[in-house]
Amino acid sequence: MKFQVLTIFPEMFNSYLNETFISKGIKKGLIEIKIHNLRDYTDDPHKTVDDRPFGGGLGMVMKIDPIYKAINNLKQENTKIIVFSPRGEKYNQQKCTEYSKCDSLILVSGRYEGIDERVLEHLADDVISIGDYDLMGGELPSLIVIESVSRLIPGVLGKECFLKERMTENGGFIEYPQYTRPEVFKTKDGKEWGVPEVLLSGNHKEIEKWREKRGKVIEK
Repeated sequence: MKFQVLTIFPEMFNSYLNETFISKGIKKGLIEIKIHNLRDYTDDPHKTVDDRPFGGGLGMVMKIDPIYKAINNLKQENTKIIVFSPRGEKYNQQKCTEYSKCDSLILVSGRYEGIDERVLEHLADDVISIGDYDLMGGELPSLIVIESVSRLIPGVLGKECFLKERMTENGGFIEYPQYTRPEVFKTKDGKEWGVPEVLLSGNHKEIEKWREKRGKVIEK
């Protein structure tokens, strides 16, 4: 799986690429992450990536030219081009699973007041929103897609059982509460917060029932 991110702030991704599981996945050759500076796809001396919006309005809009050139240069077979926008389709586990079957994803990280709509209309395969709120740019959504898709690539999380443990039959997963030591945590004001007794019982059938009851199923 190859991730290609188009951004004007490539330095934002530096520390993330050294994160444990992501870096291990890269070293194993299971995933590849390339960060591309959109300014490298401009022709003018000032490396301009934005301009004033037609029709007036505050802020600047990211130009189609450098994005078009970058996509044309990077696109391969079985590639999905994803643009992030609050107006896009809500990202979910079904989309995540779909993307994990691609060979390559191109993630367009916008900034300012948005991206020229012609990118969304003519270049994007999917326009995705990660929630009903606005951000300063598409870099964080890009990281969310990279991480959520990477964990579905066999071997990235290490042992395959780590991935299968919470998978449902239809390809979704179940998320249930987790606890670790100490068994009883004492607060400064004398309160004691304990662990559910069933998790200490050693009865795996009852534990499984408890997890099914308390868990939330995220459908594929």
